[in-house]
This record gives sequence, C-alpha cells and structure tokens, in this order.
Amino acid sequence: MPDPEAEDILHAYVHLQDGGRATLRPLTADFWPALAQGAYPELEQGRLMTAFSFSEPWSSWERHPAGEELVMLLSGAATLVLDEPGGERAIPLDSVGAYVLVPRGVWHTAKTEQPTTLLFITPGAGTEHRPV
Repeated sequence: MPDPEAEDILHAYVHLQDGGRATLRPLTADFWPALAQGAYPELEQGRLMTAFSFSEPWSSWERHPAGEELVMLLSGAATLVLDEPGGERAIPLDSVGAYVLVPRGVWHTAKTEQPTTLLFITPGAGTEHRPV
C-alpha cells in the first residue's frame, strides 16, 4: 500500500465502503448526474463523503431514499431547509461543527449569502434532485 498523502475534500469524493474500506474518486461536474443514471454501481453501497463551498442559495432540492445524510458546517453559515410533511423547516448552521442528520427521503436545500463550506456524508444510491 502506498504511503498516505494529504488530500483536499473539496476536490474528491471518499467512498466509505461497507466493510471498512475507503477509496477516493476525483470530483467532476458530471459525477452526480452520472451516478443518478447508474454509471457507478460500485458506489451504491456504503457512503460518499465530500465537501462543497457555495455563497448563494442552492438552485435545487435533493433527497436520499437509501438513507440519512449528515450535513456539517465547516465554515461560514447556512440554513438547511427540510421539506417535511407539515411544511418547510429551517435549521440554522451557524457554528463550525454544527450538523443536521437529514432523515431518509426528506427533500432538502441550503441557503446562504456568504462563503460557506459544508461537509456531506451521503448514501450513494438513488440521490434525486428537483428545482427549487
């Protein structure tokens, strides 16, 4: 096994596999659409970990029918909005390390007006998107 090197979570997905293995996959613009179309069946088990920086509200909602998603604030501040049966619920993430465990199958989006970075640990299978 080669010696480990520091990596940048903003430029890669870490596939946390069932059974304890972890592999890296470079971050590309077409990753999520390709995953949704079944291009990476090997990623449907386990979890994907990555981080994403943004400075304006997301343009879409997403949900994960295969399991819960952990969303954690690394920098900045954001509001995670969950589309629950009783209506939308806004959860502020305003201190580093604050997180939300988004329930399986719940549509969610994020809003911010400042540079923000969130960490995601997401089920790889079945992620869906819809416009805001």
